[in-house]
Amino acid sequence: MTDLQVSVDEAKDMTSDNTVLNIGTVVSIRGSVVDVRFDHQLPPIRSLLQTGANNQISIEVFSQLDAHRIRGIALTPTQGLARGMPVKDTGKPLQIPVGKDILSRMFDVFGNAIDQKSAPKDVQWRSVHNEPPALERRSTKTQVFETGIKVIDVLMPLERGGKAGLFGGAGVGKTVLLTEMIHNMVGQHAGVSIFCGIGERCREGEELYREMRDAGVLDNMVMMFGQMNEPPGARFRIGHAALTMAEYFRDDEHRDVLLLVDNIFRFIQAGMEVSGLMGQMPARLGYQPTMGTELSQLEERIANTGSGAITSIQAVYVPADDFTDPAAVHTFSHLSASIVLSRKRASEGLYPAIDPLQSSSKMATPSIIGRRHYDLAQDIRRTLAQYGELKDIIAMLGMEQLSQEDHKVVGRARRLERFLTQPFFTTEQFTGLSGKLVSLEDALDGCERILKDEFEDYPENALYMIGAIDEAHAKHKQPSAEEK
Repeated sequence: MTDLQVSVDEAKDMTSDNTVLNIGTVVSIRGSVVDVRFDHQLPPIRSLLQTGANNQISIEVFSQLDAHRIRGIALTPTQGLARGMPVKDTGKPLQIPVGKDILSRMFDVFGNAIDQKSAPKDVQWRSVHNEPPALERRSTKTQVFETGIKVIDVLMPLERGGKAGLFGGAGVGKTVLLTEMIHNMVGQHAGVSIFCGIGERCREGEELYREMRDAGVLDNMVMMFGQMNEPPGARFRIGHAALTMAEYFRDDEHRDVLLLVDNIFRFIQAGMEVSGLMGQMPARLGYQPTMGTELSQLEERIANTGSGAITSIQAVYVPADDFTDPAAVHTFSHLSASIVLSRKRASEGLYPAIDPLQSSSKMATPSIIGRRHYDLAQDIRRTLAQYGELKDIIAMLGMEQLSQEDHKVVGRARRLERFLTQPFFTTEQFTGLSGKLVSLEDALDGCERILKDEFEDYPENALYMIGAIDEAHAKHKQPSAEEK
């Protein structure tokens, strides 16, 4: 007992703030799950522990098993870790840097700079675990957030300070659409943009960094990445880390923040892996029983307050194109706009491959967007829905069996579908078409003129991949040059 007292006294002398160095011992390792024994003081849940030869292995406390043992998830690979190794309790949760110096930089989940530059100097370190703002602090103003993409602005307008989801299976263009939105909005967006890559490919991160630098918008942007080759603990916490940075700019700097997340499904997937490693009984389709709570803890922090707004656009991978999958269902409930990408439209070359009938926005009401815009959007949806119903008749009997009025509906719908396609800035190198940014007024004007049959004598191709509707005149006059 005397020896123990001496070692505690020595530990007190070693620390400047008179706190005891809390040292534990590794008792078991199962993949990313590490059990640690502490004889003197049990660290609280969410504390960060460090171990390894150079403290390079970080472990977050997930549960307290008994009076002396905790179970944690490693946020770094556990190679080299062995039973009996000492573990240091840092006495703090996971923290990341915030401050003006983090702009134009790229970070990992620990706040380490990963853009081959020196660490930012003038920063504060804050915990990644924060509570959502209280209801009395939240702003209730509604305002439309223009993207410059015709089909989104006309049919499913986004909300400033809202959450929009891009839903789709593999390879239908979620990341391309998200990158285009970054390109369009960061240029005209006066606030700060934060990109959070959860469980995505490192190639995409490198390409995005290069594109944003070349576009000259990196000065007001921060990037955070938890890549797919990292342990589930790191992928699970990267979203919280990005939100801590967003909250700093909203609450301390009073700026609007554009938060771009790619991909929310990978966050749920990381939570599923953590849950499985912790030995929890899976719920439906193998998902963790706490999925709803974990997603809410992340999503509810994205909010408007009197000092600023966090507007979020999130890509959501839909497994096997099944929109009844629990991951998609739980995510739908948090969003103010859902943009659904369709494999069928992508196969027809109609990009962006957004399904206008499945996508929706709570902003699409006359009181917010105005009566003219609302009526026009309803007319477009009605025309496209009628065309969808007539497709079976056309497939079986051909266009000849349709009435004169139905002929007109089909013509309008097909021209609308083509007018709502748009060449993107981010795909110029692949398509050879220069990108177009279209104002809401131009987009509405074009749809209105198509519905009034102003372009019924024009070939459908004249309206494909153009910006404003007047470009169709120039395209219609040069059919021979196009054919060549």
